[in-house]
Amino acid sequence: MQNNNHKLLRENLEAGDLKRLVHNELHIDEYKSKMGTDADVCVISFKVSGKEPSTDLVSFIEKGYDFVLDADVSSGEKEGGDYLVFVELERTDKLPEQIVEIMDDIMNLTEQNLEDWRVRYYKSTVDNELTKESLANIIPLSPEEYDAKYGKDEELVDTEADITKDLDAMKAVAGVPIDTKAPVNDFTESLRVAAGLK
Repeated sequence: MQNNNHKLLRENLEAGDLKRLVHNELHIDEYKSKMGTDADVCVISFKVSGKEPSTDLVSFIEKGYDFVLDADVSSGEKEGGDYLVFVELERTDKLPEQIVEIMDDIMNLTEQNLEDWRVRYYKSTVDNELTKESLANIIPLSPEEYDAKYGKDEELVDTEADITKDLDAMKAVAGVPIDTKAPVNDFTESLRVAAGLK
């Protein structure tokens, strides 16, 4: 499905120009929006090998679709020289159709097939198909639907963290030992090693 706008852009990018450069996994709502609230704006992202192909693809997307709010490349490279490309779209019931339209054109540039792509939504580790129907089932298509599904979860996470922080502060003032443990990750482990605790 190509329109004339996309043909004009092919002066820089043509069919097959991004072959073997775009990873076949699309992530949706994994990253926060720069253009508005997460309830209003959906962010799709995928990995591209190399800074220049990523920048070319961002330019292609920004100029080719009037419904794209913004497109950008990650500031630094990920492991293996990959960059993330972010595309921001208004959260409406047209979202599945718009995502498939963008991805159809990317398939022309990469010589890939939509059937070979996997879609991951938010924090889920479940792979979904890249079809309008599948996208409509996994993406909240209005701000109200997003808030109903995820707004309260984010409030709970913040509230639990705030409660733990407040309890620790009260324990410190009362002289009661604080037994809250730091999460175990690379950063905290490096601190423990540096402090001679390991």
